[in-house]
Amino acid sequence: MDFYGFYTGKIFDAYKYLGAHVEGEGVVFRTFAPSASRITLIGEFNDWQEWEMNRVSDGNFWECYVPQAKEGQMYKYRIYDRNGNAVEHCDPYGFGMELRPNSASIVRDMSQYHFRDSEWMQNRTDCRQKPLNIYEVHFGSFRKPSEKADDWYDYEEMIDILIPYLKKNGYNYLEIMPLNEYPCDESWGYQATGFFSPTSRYGTAEQLKAFVDACHKNKIGVIMDFVPVHFAVDGYALANYDGTALYEYPNSAVGVSEWGSCNFMHSRGETRSFLQSCANYWLSEFHMDGLRMDAISRAIYWQGDPARGVNLNAVEFLQYMNQGLKGIHPTAILAAEDSTSFPKVTDPVDQGGLGFDYKWDMGWMNDTLNYFRTAPEYRSESYHKLTFSMMYFYDARFLLPLSHDEVVHGKATIMQKMNGDYDNKFPQARALYMYMYAHPGKKLNFMGNEIGQLREWDEKREQDWMLLDYPIHAGFARFMKDLNKLYLEHSALWEKDYSADGFQWIDCHQEGKCVYAFQRISKKERIVSVFNFSDQEQMYELSLPDVSKIKELLNSDLAIYGGSLKRKSGVRALKNGRIVLTLPAYSAVYYILP
Repeated sequence: MDFYGFYTGKIFDAYKYLGAHVEGEGVVFRTFAPSASRITLIGEFNDWQEWEMNRVSDGNFWECYVPQAKEGQMYKYRIYDRNGNAVEHCDPYGFGMELRPNSASIVRDMSQYHFRDSEWMQNRTDCRQKPLNIYEVHFGSFRKPSEKADDWYDYEEMIDILIPYLKKNGYNYLEIMPLNEYPCDESWGYQATGFFSPTSRYGTAEQLKAFVDACHKNKIGVIMDFVPVHFAVDGYALANYDGTALYEYPNSAVGVSEWGSCNFMHSRGETRSFLQSCANYWLSEFHMDGLRMDAISRAIYWQGDPARGVNLNAVEFLQYMNQGLKGIHPTAILAAEDSTSFPKVTDPVDQGGLGFDYKWDMGWMNDTLNYFRTAPEYRSESYHKLTFSMMYFYDARFLLPLSHDEVVHGKATIMQKMNGDYDNKFPQARALYMYMYAHPGKKLNFMGNEIGQLREWDEKREQDWMLLDYPIHAGFARFMKDLNKLYLEHSALWEKDYSADGFQWIDCHQEGKCVYAFQRISKKERIVSVFNFSDQEQMYELSLPDVSKIKELLNSDLAIYGGSLKRKSGVRALKNGRIVLTLPAYSAVYYILP
C-alpha cells in the first residue's frame, strides 16, 4: 500500500492491504489504529483467546498472521485505548460480517469467484445518450419467503425472482438500497457498520457477485446506494475505533448528523482513503455498474444547511473521489442525491464541478407530486409547477426519481398521492407517468409504484402483489410495462436528454384547460406528447406547422389499462398543420411523426 497516499487521502485500494486476506495456508489480519495502546485478535481459529497483534510500518498499523485461520471463520479486534480500556470491534475493512445483533467480522476470500460478464463490461456506458430506466429495490422486501420480518431470499435465490421481473417489465437497470452491513433494519442500510461487508441478511460476498453476474448476463445494470457522509454509532464498529475519534469529528456540533449517526470527518486523509477505497471496492470487486451517493447535500454544506456554509474539505473529497473513480471506471455511473441548488454537481472536476454523472431532480419530483395532490379546480393556479423544471433542466444532468423516500413516513404512496377518490387516482397516475417518461432526464421508480401500491412501504413486508388480482391494478401494471418498453425502444425519449435541441414546448400556456404539449427529438424520430391534467374532457387544437400526419403511440385512456377507449386511433391527418384532439379527463397521449 502507498502509505503516504493513505495518509493524504489519495488512494483507492486500501482494502487490498487492510482487513483480513487469505495468504498461503492462512490469513493475515491488518488494521489501522494509531491511538491504540494494544490490540489483540480473537476469533474462531483461536477459541476467542487473545493473540497479540504487532505494530508494523510506522507503528500506526497492526498485523497478525494466523496459519490455521480459514475462509468463513469469525473474528474481532480487541482494541485497548491509551488508558488500557478494551472494546471489541469488527474490522472496518472486513469483507463479511455476522447478522445483527451479532457483530463479528468474517474472513472472505475475494479471489474465489470468477465473473463471466466481460462482454457486458466492455460494452457498458454511462447511458447519457442511451435509455436508463431504473427499478429501485430494497432487497429484503421485494418478495419474501414468508411473512416473518427477518426471513429473506438470498442473493442467488433472487436471480430467478427479480431478474425475470425486470426483463418482463422493461427495466434495464436495477438500483439496490445499501448492501453494506448494518445493525438496524429500519435504517435500510443507510447507517452502516460494515462498509466493505455485503449484508449477511442475504448471503455472502460470493453470492452477491453471482447475482450481479446474472444481471449482466441478462443485460441489466446494477447500481448500489453508497453512503459516504455518515455511519452508525454502534460502539463495535467505526465509532471511537482506537479509543479516539478516528473516522468522525471529535465534537458533536458537526460530528452528529440529523439522524443521530456519526458524520465522517472528510478533512482526514485516512478517512478519505477509507471511503474512496470502499467506493472502488464495490465497483471493482462486485462489478457494480454505478453508485448512487446518499445525502450529498450533507457533505456539501455543514450539516446540510446552506446557512452554515460550504464544507470545503468534503467538497474537495467528493471531487477527488469522483475524478479518481471515473479514471478507474470510466463507464460506471455516479449519481448524487442532492436537494440543494449547489452549482456544477454534474460538471467535470477540471471545470470546477463535483464530477457526478447524474443528479436526482428533487425539484421536479416535489413540484410534480404537489401538482397531482392539488384538487383539479386549483390546478390552473399551479399550472406552471410543471413547466418550471425546464427553466433549469440544462443546469445539470438530472435524473427523475420517484424513490423509496416518497412512499414512507406518512407521505403516502405515489398512487395515494393522486388527488380524489380511488377510481380517479389511476387515470391521474397513468398521465403522471407518461409526463415523467416524456420529460427529459433518466428515470427511476421504486418497487411497488408500478402496480399501484396503496400501502406505504415497510421493510418488514413484501410488496402487495395480491393487488394484481384486481383488474384496475392489473391494468395499471400492464400500462407501466408498455410505457417502460416504449421508452426503451424510442430514441426520442432519451438520446438528447441533455441537449436543448432534444426538447421543444409546443404549448405551455393552456392554464385554463390544464393542457400541455411538447415534443422530444432524436436523430431519427420525433414524439409529440399531449396531456390533459384537468378533470374535464378538453377539445384541443394541436398545431404542428411542418407536419401532415401523426400516429398514436400510446394512450393512457385505453380500456386495457383501465380507461375508456377500446383502441388506439392510428394514423391521423393534419389540415394545414392543425388537428383538433379530444382529450379525456386525466389523460395523456404520445404521437410519433411517421
